[in-house]
Amino acid sequence: MTNLIELKLPIEGMTCASCVARVERALAAVPGVASASVNLATEQAQLSLQPEVGAPALAAAVQRAGYAVASTRTDLAIEGMTCASCVARIERALRAVPGVAEAEVNLATERAQVVHLGTDAAPLIAAVERAGYTARTLAESASAAPRASPDAGWRVALATLLSAPLALPMLGDLLGQHWMLPAVWQFALAAPVQFWLGARFYRAGWKALRARSANMELLVALGTSAAFGLSLALWWQAARDDAMPHLYFESAAVVITLVLLGKWLEARAKRRTLAALDALRALVPATATVRRNGVEHSVPLADLRVGDEVVVRPGERVPTDGELIEGRSHFDESLLTGESLPVAREAGERVTGGAINAEGLVVLRVTAVGTETTLARIVRMVENAQARKPPIQQTVDRVAEVFVPAVLVAAALTLLAWGLFSGNWEAALVNAVAVLVIACPCALGLATPTTLMVGTGLAASRGILVRDAQALETMRQVRVVAFDKTGTLTEGKPRLATLVAAEGEHDDALLADAAALQSGSEHPLARAVIEAAAARGLAA
Repeated sequence: MTNLIELKLPIEGMTCASCVARVERALAAVPGVASASVNLATEQAQLSLQPEVGAPALAAAVQRAGYAVASTRTDLAIEGMTCASCVARIERALRAVPGVAEAEVNLATERAQVVHLGTDAAPLIAAVERAGYTARTLAESASAAPRASPDAGWRVALATLLSAPLALPMLGDLLGQHWMLPAVWQFALAAPVQFWLGARFYRAGWKALRARSANMELLVALGTSAAFGLSLALWWQAARDDAMPHLYFESAAVVITLVLLGKWLEARAKRRTLAALDALRALVPATATVRRNGVEHSVPLADLRVGDEVVVRPGERVPTDGELIEGRSHFDESLLTGESLPVAREAGERVTGGAINAEGLVVLRVTAVGTETTLARIVRMVENAQARKPPIQQTVDRVAEVFVPAVLVAAALTLLAWGLFSGNWEAALVNAVAVLVIACPCALGLATPTTLMVGTGLAASRGILVRDAQALETMRQVRVVAFDKTGTLTEGKPRLATLVAAEGEHDDALLADAAALQSGSEHPLARAVIEAAAARGLAA
């Protein structure tokens, strides 16, 4: 065996040397494993094995021996994906890494979820890069310096301006007008669209070819390049024969413009959805007031520790999950419950991070920080729902994986059939180009994941949390929805409906006095009184 690879497995449950021997025997018995050495101190197994040995077989062997292999879920941020065939290519590359049990890539969120044996993410990143893309762990992606991501709308606008003079003559033909530009002007307008604004398609197509695969960008690059090249050939032939050529520069330019427009619209939808998750994260303040040794300090939220005493003043948001140890107040917990009326909390009761302290200074003891807080788990749950694939998207990915090669074959057959049977190779090439540029799997590869992402994001921004993407798919079967909380369906904002003054008193004077008494309170009922006074022009 000359193509053996090395793999480290973390083993759980070993207690003595006999455990080591038992695990070694179990692993060595797996077909394709050349050698297995287990270290009790590090609780790791060092394996030499064939690349095709799968993680499930190794884990099952260890489990049969009475132990367990620790698995890790690594989330990767993927750059460079453009269509569903990219998703399939990256998933194949990740699943081929020894030790990987599951790999799921989402085009809309540009993330990969990988369940693998061990904790090293380097082989995963290397596999993605060999496939022609860029990958980072989410921790690295978050800590990396933010890269500029300017809105690509100007590219779409410029492509439209350059393509419009090429497309307008077709409208003129319908009106009996001849608006066709000279060939040199057509070339001058189409070339920047083809080779500058459309350069992204060539780059992505080249990456696909290097990975011995095909994607939607390759279809666009081949189709528009064929139309552009055919126009150059017909222009040269017409100049030699001193004739008026029939050119296809407008086809190449318009196709690239339309695809750029679709990419821009998709990017806008993704940004709006990610903004909804950012709004959830923004529910907690950036700093917290911590009381240590009787002295209050303002510290960044990342410096909070379980057991710290945090002071929350009226109107402030609770920075993290905690238990009240001093004071009592009402808290707006609508972000979790949907009920907009504040809930009374007193010493000994728990408060959720992100809730608003309506009145009264309180002190709470921190019970959870960082990713363990309730709000962080909610955000993570929504992100996972966006990343997971429902059954319909898994079907779409399988179709899209073979779609691009099938289109290339169809275009070649179209070219040969038209050319051989009609003898008109110009028409044959035009029809083959039409097959290439029209049969793009955008609708398959982008519509499904983008729709799921937008749906879960918009739901989160409206207080509806989707735990599983499959729930959205099965939602079409729902006929009746029952709610048990009026605050979820109503506005939940109290307003003063009736004011009755005692005999001898004036309504306006009573309202002004009541508003003055409530002016320092953030309680919804107090705000209702203040707003009623303001509506009558009374000073609080």
